[in-house]
Amino acid sequence: MMKLTRRAFVAASIAALGLFPALTSAHAQTPEDVLVVGQIAEPKSLDPAAVTAVNDFRILVNLYEGLVRYKSGTLEVAPALAESWEISEDGTEYTFNLREGVTFHDGTPFNAEAVKFNFDRMLNEDHPYHNTGPFPLAFFFSAVEETTAVDDLTVKFKLNAPYAPFLSNLAYPTGLLVSPEAVKSNGEDFGRNPVGTGPFKFVEWKSNERVVVDRYADYWGDPAGVQAVVFRPITDANTRVAEMLAGGIDMMVEVPPTALSQFQGDDFTIVEQAGPHVWFLILNAKEGPFADKRVRQAANYAINKEAIVNDVLEGTADVAAGPTPPAFAWAYNEELDPYPYDPEKAKELLAEAGAEGAELTFYVTEGGSGMLDPVAMGTAIQADLAAVGLDVKIETYEWNTFLGEVNPGLEGKADMAEMAWMTNDPDTLPYLALRTDAWPENGGFNSGYYSNEKVDELLEKARTSTSQEERAQLYREMQEIVQEDAPWVFVANWKQNAVTNDRVENFDLEPSFLLHLQNVTKN
Repeated sequence: MMKLTRRAFVAASIAALGLFPALTSAHAQTPEDVLVVGQIAEPKSLDPAAVTAVNDFRILVNLYEGLVRYKSGTLEVAPALAESWEISEDGTEYTFNLREGVTFHDGTPFNAEAVKFNFDRMLNEDHPYHNTGPFPLAFFFSAVEETTAVDDLTVKFKLNAPYAPFLSNLAYPTGLLVSPEAVKSNGEDFGRNPVGTGPFKFVEWKSNERVVVDRYADYWGDPAGVQAVVFRPITDANTRVAEMLAGGIDMMVEVPPTALSQFQGDDFTIVEQAGPHVWFLILNAKEGPFADKRVRQAANYAINKEAIVNDVLEGTADVAAGPTPPAFAWAYNEELDPYPYDPEKAKELLAEAGAEGAELTFYVTEGGSGMLDPVAMGTAIQADLAAVGLDVKIETYEWNTFLGEVNPGLEGKADMAEMAWMTNDPDTLPYLALRTDAWPENGGFNSGYYSNEKVDELLEKARTSTSQEERAQLYREMQEIVQEDAPWVFVANWKQNAVTNDRVENFDLEPSFLLHLQNVTKN
């Protein structure tokens, strides 16, 4: 048989995949040496600096790399494109020694000037390619005052103050590094034409059908285990399950809890991994009924989180006690108990606030990264709130449309919205979503407009402290205040899952919730 070139092989495999949406036979098989992944939604962009969703990051970490990465199985920082680094005694200068001989997928060299270009593009409004944004998580690097290419293989970051999460944030997908020449060539269309240094290179993005990546032949490290990966957006969870059972995909992430039992046989492997996740309801603290703390607390008492965790989520999560996931053991406040289910207490608080019978608009998504079973959860929440006298109207949106409604803020639109975050450091979620300066008009994700000066003060102190013990104390105090203020309904901390068929080997989930596929093989 004639041996296909790599390009022809990938093209033929893509063509074959066109058949799979129609296949229902349990004997259907995806092409050899091509891993087909069922994603929960269409990506928004393939520019790592321009997106916020883990759904997108799961693709991007296979195309790009950062200076550092998370060590496999942990949230500890390990070398990647930087082989080593030094930190000044005062914690304000980080100097990275770069890996030699690395090239971007377009053949251009990876060097210190490329690193400087990436951070200047994101952080400097007068940079000629800053208009290729917006860059919603540039917050992660707001402490960077200057990036300097010391020489070809040395880059230095000067910070305006000590910033404890800096290394962890560099390992997060916002710190992934893109080809400067590709940005210059494609401008605002770079997000559709991605170029990185990772084990896979971009082949094709066909909207609402697939993103295809190919093994990068000149990768500096160990070559990828499969020739190509196809990421298919399948937004309906039941359809994703049916495709997995029929053989149309090799792997699916975020398996609905009610479907897990269908994958118990020898033909499939279920993979689970705990991580720093919190599923919550954003409450509009600026206007409407939830501007009153008593009403926000009432919602926390009214919703039966134990029933949601046990009945809707089939025990795949734990009830959340506050804004910080227990996976951050060193910073988690173990003295906090979740709000108990107490509908009578909820009714008392509503009566005190004069909010009985209040009408509420509730934004729910059909599905999105880390959102568990959002429609079923939204319906259960609606029923619990109705039981204490609140009239809740649900509005349901596709994931990217949902983000477009929620991230700019709920003012004038809704009283509450579902949300989930998977984070890398106890600083990340509260800093981006609970500070006063993180209101949407300031570029943050505090969509409910919560504001507490003490919380702001604690978060600023914690991120500049060089003592983990002091940081832990500050975060625990913050959690107490936020739980009392109840800007959110704290619902669940999830244990992520995925399922693969029996042809897939060497796959593990990561605590970071990212999807590293370099070592995966398929027989």
